Amino acid sequence: MNKKITVAVMAALMCVSLCTACGDSASSDDTQSETAAVEETTAPAAETKVSITTQAVPTEPVDLEAGVTDTMYERAILNEGNKSRLAAAMEKAENGESITVGVIGGSITQGSLASSSELSYAGLFNQYWCEKFPNAEINYVNAGIGGTTSYLGVHRVDEQLLAYEPDVVIVEFSVNDGDKVMNKYSYDSLVRKILNCDSQPAVILLFTTMEDGTSLQDTHKEIGFAYDLPMISYHDVVYPEVAAGTLAWTDISPDNIHPNDAGHDIIGQLISRYLDSVYDELDSIDTSDLSFDTAAYTADYYADAKLYNATEIEATEMNGFEVGSNTVYPTMFTDNWVTTSGGSITFDVECKCFGLFYVMQTNGKGGTFEVYVDGQRKAVIDSDFSGGWGTYGETTQALLSKDTEAHTIEIKPAEGSEDAELTILALIMS
Repeated sequence: MNKKITVAVMAALMCVSLCTACGDSASSDDTQSETAAVEETTAPAAETKVSITTQAVPTEPVDLEAGVTDTMYERAILNEGNKSRLAAAMEKAENGESITVGVIGGSITQGSLASSSELSYAGLFNQYWCEKFPNAEINYVNAGIGGTTSYLGVHRVDEQLLAYEPDVVIVEFSVNDGDKVMNKYSYDSLVRKILNCDSQPAVILLFTTMEDGTSLQDTHKEIGFAYDLPMISYHDVVYPEVAAGTLAWTDISPDNIHPNDAGHDIIGQLISRYLDSVYDELDSIDTSDLSFDTAAYTADYYADAKLYNATEIEATEMNGFEVGSNTVYPTMFTDNWVTTSGGSITFDVECKCFGLFYVMQTNGKGGTFEVYVDGQRKAVIDSDFSGGWGTYGETTQALLSKDTEAHTIEIKPAEGSEDAELTILALIMS
């Protein structure tokens, strides 16, 4: 049967550089302003680098052509997890039914620096299902967007992934997420949103890494253990080898973050091997109860998170701003609020949490804007990315609360940015 491929998000966005610096300060959330907005924080801030203390130090050179070894695979599987939903998806596919597999994450999921989308880990994940179940109709959704975190992910997942009623989803944000407190909240709500989807999808958590081992894996895996989810760590496969000198990072990545074809192939092998292990147990896995009723690991601040554009919310007052469009995501995020000469914009909204999704500009015309909530300055955004790798969408949170209340939001230029440009792609609210 022919395979139908559904693409929720363009795998290659021409206006987004393939060299997205997922882990640096230009592409992560404004952690200073966001962490300052957090109420009742329970998790301490800490370094994101994961230390290797539980595994023997590798001594043999890695043979990439020979593939992932048993030792590597054992390091990768942090948790086999509850396999019921995966087994249910495989049973549907085995019966020749239609299923949908999807991925959501940053530029690694998008496929940046793989030589083709088919050779990215996401493409290999799709290929696994197509080859394993040739009589099934396999629909594929890639919701990867470079330079984005789980904070934006939880606000866009309904429209760009869950609307396609996926049966299996991989979540990958461990090098994009950089705030150990705020991104624990956003990642938890994102995972819960997927698990609570009407199609009852299986969720696999994938943890990637930067060259120096930086990853939010330790924070993300707390969520995975709380819900007994399958967790696969590319970090724990390659970083010990790189640290021990048995694998050259340059053999698996052309920069400090993104895998090349060889790196993506390692991830693809890990995923395929894990899925094969589930398939081998298919007859013994109970699929009679696929419900998810586990209490939230955090406060689940973003349970009803959504992006709102200018067709969904009307500004209370605009001085210098007008409704317009952007050139970064011209079809994905439309109907924006744009100013080319400073000015201010005000919204009256009801929400618990509030943030902005806006364009970082390399043309030297971006500037600093202050975000006021009910008359109090809660965040500062800087849209100037002069000399950076390219224009992209950035997020900043200004309000985090457990209570829904009416708020007046005002965005206006900071001193020295009175004539600056700003494109607000969407309001981020729950």
